[in-house]
Amino acid sequence: MKSIIIKRFKKLIIFIPILIYIGKRSYLAYDEGFYALQARWILNNNNWIIPQWWDSYNLDRTIGIQYLIAKSQSIFGMNPFAAHIPTTLAALLMIILTYKLHEELLGQKGSIFSSLILSTTYIWLDFAHQATQDMIFACLVTAGLYSIIKIKKQETSIFYIIFGAWIGLAFMLKTFFVVVPLIGLIPYIFEKKKVLINKYFFIGLFLGFLPFVIWYFTINEFLERNILYHLMDKFNNLSSQNSFTNPFYYYLWNIPLNFLPWSIFSFIGFIENYKQSKSNKIILCYFPIFFLIIISIFSTKTPYYALPIASIFSINAYSGIKFIIHSKQIKPIFLFLITKVIPFFVLSIIFSYYLHFKNLIDLSDQGELHIILGLLLLASTYILIKQVHDPQKILFLLILGPYLFSSLLIQSGLLTDRSKDLRQSMDRVIALEDLKNEIVYVKKSDIVDDVSHSKIIKISLLTPNLGRGFDQLNDFEPLGFIWTTKSTFETIDKKSFQLIFEDKYLNPWILIKRINKSFDSNDKINKKI
Repeated sequence: MKSIIIKRFKKLIIFIPILIYIGKRSYLAYDEGFYALQARWILNNNNWIIPQWWDSYNLDRTIGIQYLIAKSQSIFGMNPFAAHIPTTLAALLMIILTYKLHEELLGQKGSIFSSLILSTTYIWLDFAHQATQDMIFACLVTAGLYSIIKIKKQETSIFYIIFGAWIGLAFMLKTFFVVVPLIGLIPYIFEKKKVLINKYFFIGLFLGFLPFVIWYFTINEFLERNILYHLMDKFNNLSSQNSFTNPFYYYLWNIPLNFLPWSIFSFIGFIENYKQSKSNKIILCYFPIFFLIIISIFSTKTPYYALPIASIFSINAYSGIKFIIHSKQIKPIFLFLITKVIPFFVLSIIFSYYLHFKNLIDLSDQGELHIILGLLLLASTYILIKQVHDPQKILFLLILGPYLFSSLLIQSGLLTDRSKDLRQSMDRVIALEDLKNEIVYVKKSDIVDDVSHSKIIKISLLTPNLGRGFDQLNDFEPLGFIWTTKSTFETIDKKSFQLIFEDKYLNPWILIKRINKSFDSNDKINKKI
């Protein structure tokens, strides 16, 4: 038993370069910045009940991911690294679950390859490094898939409990969106009807929903309307009338793009796995189809909605690769594309970058080195494929290339230090001698469009001592610091306010300081939140 654990631990080590980023991080404004800022207010206000957005309640979602980020930051510090720990752990668990799913569906052989395919899939790699609930939700769905497969093979109480628990935990993260994977699983559940009447399933359901139930009864004390009303209203909005509306065929092109470089292999594997047993066919074929049909009905269509099928996608991709490299008809064409066309394409990208795009793409010297080296290793690995004939070695080299590239891409900071220029600007702000230990407030009425909103989210997260938001400058405590916009500064009395810091990366926001007490306010801001 001990040797098995050690052996599997050694396998997990290979995922460290993909999961762990050792450089400086920064946030995307939406959605990770949104949740990270809400988590900050949880800690600053010691309010673990009601999600806030500045000084107002934000009741259109649960507090699951905000709670996890806040808890992580309370342990590891108020920094981006700590904010990403819940996502990183979920990504690691999803890798393990993909490995186990492969074992249950296709046998133990090649299971590590399905996990590697998952970890080098673009959309998964991207969201594994975002402080959002999407990776955690996808992990819970994958746990649900694994548990119901195990229930069919061995009726152990723990798997009934897991199948019940994931539903409640997923609800705490994405509320009613949990019905989407559940509908996709109906054929499998119907085949195993006893799942829904088993007492351990209900125990798991109770345990999974317990965090939500506790939060439900706690928050309703402070609300005029039941929290379920607000959550359902948000869900209805997403499903019928949201600003991210896309055509019904959105996922027909979005999924192949976001699941690169394995998309074509997955489609081939899907066809191959349709020959599997009825139970396996439901998971590998019917479940992703039903899932995609349902999310296509939604008015709101975003790339991360498809993330819960990533594990199944990866297993299908493995089957597709295996089919191709064993096919006498397709293999020669495949090898030509892999060993000649793709390396040529990759090398062309490198030359084009140095000839035409180097001055247009803002990469650090270290970031540039990582990406170029990753592309060269990808091309070199694929060229080596023509030197081997063993299908297993071909499969290994085929996955090794994207693995090396993905590992170096992560360490480049391109998917991790997402707002590098703004972060560097804020480093200069933080270094200002006059600002040390001072609270900085935000004139939130200057948030007038997406650009100003996006910037102030990231600026606020990087401001060491963040004060509360306010609407009017005459509500502001004299002799204090304020984030406002340049357009506002141009209209105010320069005898009372001084410009402290501005640059193009923080635009339209600038840092000013009140230097003259010209009025007395009855509504002063004197509270740090």
